[in-house]
Amino acid sequence: MADELVLALDLGGTKVEAALVDPDGVVLAPSRSRAPTGGDSSPADLDSAVLAVVDHALDHAPASATIIGAGIAAAGPVDERAGTLSPINIPQWRDYPLRTLITEHLRDTLSDIPVRFHRDGVAIVLAAHWLGNAAGTSNLLGMVISTGIGGGFISGGRVLAGNSGHIGQIQVSGFTGELSIGSRTTLESVASGPHTVAWAQAQGWTGHSGEDLARSYRNGDPIARRAVVRVSEAVGQAICSACALVETDVVAIGGGFSQVTTDLVPMIGQVVRSHPLDYVSRVQVVDAGLPETAPLTGAAALVYRRSQVGLTA
Repeated sequence: MADELVLALDLGGTKVEAALVDPDGVVLAPSRSRAPTGGDSSPADLDSAVLAVVDHALDHAPASATIIGAGIAAAGPVDERAGTLSPINIPQWRDYPLRTLITEHLRDTLSDIPVRFHRDGVAIVLAAHWLGNAAGTSNLLGMVISTGIGGGFISGGRVLAGNSGHIGQIQVSGFTGELSIGSRTTLESVASGPHTVAWAQAQGWTGHSGEDLARSYRNGDPIARRAVVRVSEAVGQAICSACALVETDVVAIGGGFSQVTTDLVPMIGQVVRSHPLDYVSRVQVVDAGLPETAPLTGAAALVYRRSQVGLTA
């Protein structure tokens, strides 16, 4: 058991979870808990949920452990310098001072440990750079395809912090999806898990979830197969656009919906390889190979790997 640990907090549109993470990126299972952050929660409920999972993690710290810092990964948009967030799926919080909430809550018990706050896309690319199939890659785009689509860049071994890397908000040509943040033509509106399910249903498919879609795909259902091909084409197009702007060697894709079939990541890679420009077509697209605890590991990396990747906020 490591003597030094980091408190990691991951806040998304539907849940918040926290845990203690050791220097090898291992999450201490007894310290991990989660609470809902749904749209029906009041601001006071959200505060209570966040502090409850933080307290659970701290209550399960080994007696010999020292908490050396806290890392907060939050759904965007965020203002990393101010430590505030305005998550799209949590309208109750606008310019909410989450870093201040955590800092003040920890002050009595942990003195003035550093509390590092960044967007969740920054955390996930840090996790991909630290662990998994893209570890150590100097020019890396990390992506999550799940309820939403997000991402983050590492360029020349350094995180592009702030709100860069929002690949889910790239416009994709030739597709119309479900309404998302006022648009039907962003990658997220076309290729996220729920929006893909909705598209398939509109074509006559009778399933209800991403899991159902995966099952239908395995069973050869033609609509499910068209839905997955559509995702691969839209995601591939967005990756090509992103890699034309930022030098990229590897794209590491994770998230629950990216596992709808083992074919999806190779299909996306095929779209990228067909691009006419060599500096785009040479980009490798890989499964991130990260555990489901990766958001917490990435949040901890905001402390553990801060100097290595040169975060400035």
